[in-house]
Amino acid sequence: MYIASQAFFHWLFENIRYDESVFENFMIQGVFCWRVKSRNKKRRNLMNTIMTIIVLIAFALLLYVFHRLNVKHIKFSTRVFSALGVGIVFGALLQLIFGTQNDVVTQSMPWINIVGDGYVALLQMLVMPLVFISIVSAFTKLKVTTNLKKIAFSVLGTLLGTTAIAALIGYGSTILFGLQGATFTQGAAESERIAELATRQETVSSLSLPEQIVSFIPKNVFADFAGTRATSTIGVVIFAAFIGVAYLGVKRKAEKEAAFFADLVESLYKIIMRIVTLVLRLTPYGVMALMTRVVATSDFDAILNLGKFVAASYVALIAVLIVHSIILIGNKVSPINYFKKAFPVLSFAFTSRSSAGALPLNIETQTKALGVDDTTANFAGSFGLSIGQNGCAGVYPAMLATIVAPTAGIDVFSPSFFLMLIAIVTISSFGVAGVGGGATFASLIVLGAMNLPVAIVGLVISVEPLIDMARTLVNVSGSMVAGVTTSNVIHELDRDRLTDPEFVVES
Repeated sequence: MYIASQAFFHWLFENIRYDESVFENFMIQGVFCWRVKSRNKKRRNLMNTIMTIIVLIAFALLLYVFHRLNVKHIKFSTRVFSALGVGIVFGALLQLIFGTQNDVVTQSMPWINIVGDGYVALLQMLVMPLVFISIVSAFTKLKVTTNLKKIAFSVLGTLLGTTAIAALIGYGSTILFGLQGATFTQGAAESERIAELATRQETVSSLSLPEQIVSFIPKNVFADFAGTRATSTIGVVIFAAFIGVAYLGVKRKAEKEAAFFADLVESLYKIIMRIVTLVLRLTPYGVMALMTRVVATSDFDAILNLGKFVAASYVALIAVLIVHSIILIGNKVSPINYFKKAFPVLSFAFTSRSSAGALPLNIETQTKALGVDDTTANFAGSFGLSIGQNGCAGVYPAMLATIVAPTAGIDVFSPSFFLMLIAIVTISSFGVAGVGGGATFASLIVLGAMNLPVAIVGLVISVEPLIDMARTLVNVSGSMVAGVTTSNVIHELDRDRLTDPEFVVES
């Protein structure tokens, strides 16, 4: 036994010594391979850095091109739509050449986002001052006090009525495309979005409908000016309305003080509008950057997966525009003339995806191109930011609720579901924000009120920007139609200006 063990260890020792050289050779080869890989990685990183710089230089050159177009006084709407097209092409080239997850794209996007996200941030900066000064200014410009009730009721009635119709259309489009009970693919982005929505849903669902209505009332107007609540926009609207009513009361008893206040408001209005003009000049640059990011980073497989939903959404939104045309015909206004004159602001809304950012152009288009009186234009434009958004608060929540209802065992063809859906969507259209997130907030309220799962909101995240462009256009058109309708009701619509092709707004 002892001799056998000695022989075994002797053999093992000899083999280990023999393998030492093999091991050394292996280590040498491993180090060499590691060095080669390291060098290749460094070269790859260097190439990615160079390509990122080239991409950013190309982007900067495109920005300079649009600067030159501005210097040459090319039409605003032409520059905006050109920026939209250039952004789509540039983003598509980035995706085709590098792909969505390539280091070149991930490294260049933060720099491109400085332009896009910076532009959106400036629009968000303007929301509360615009809403506040527009509402107060509407009161100071009011010629006949007795028209105030008519204006308010007509604007709100049109906004809410068209939202109810939009919800009906959204429901019908979902049924038409057979999307009720449809399921969508859930990826990493969708899962993250669903988790985020679950947190937001807890906040929304914890409030009953009466509590939600009370939440519109501003408890701390300074907090609402800071946008700390989901309903901050309508809170500012209510506060501005109180100031306007107070101004009318002071005007009857102290005309001198009221005149001073009116002059102050007019000065503030002009200053804020000047700031708005400065921000709007950045629109082509911001639109190009935003579209570049959307196209370069979008998962086209996911978009194709949700293509039916996108098609159904666009069909519904186009149908709402047809309803707007019918309302205009009822007011003896040519829809063709309306859309021609509204094209600059509607194109801006489509590309910027911001109802609030479009507010200055909205009001200016109503007064200078469509012949709407100042008071009505300010009311319709401002109220349209937070109440009765036909696209975000009408079509979208109705479609999502109809899609997900069968998964909860609800018959979407039952009258009870249909009537409840229309009623809840219309009521929930109060307090929708004007810059991003409004459709999500409205959808959470509707789905929560109907005890439906909210995951559907997260599952369509990949096509959200694509649909949101058309939704925003419909929102702005709805507020302008409310302005035209109301101005006609109070007999203040300037039809000479409305029909004159020379009266247009370009920027």
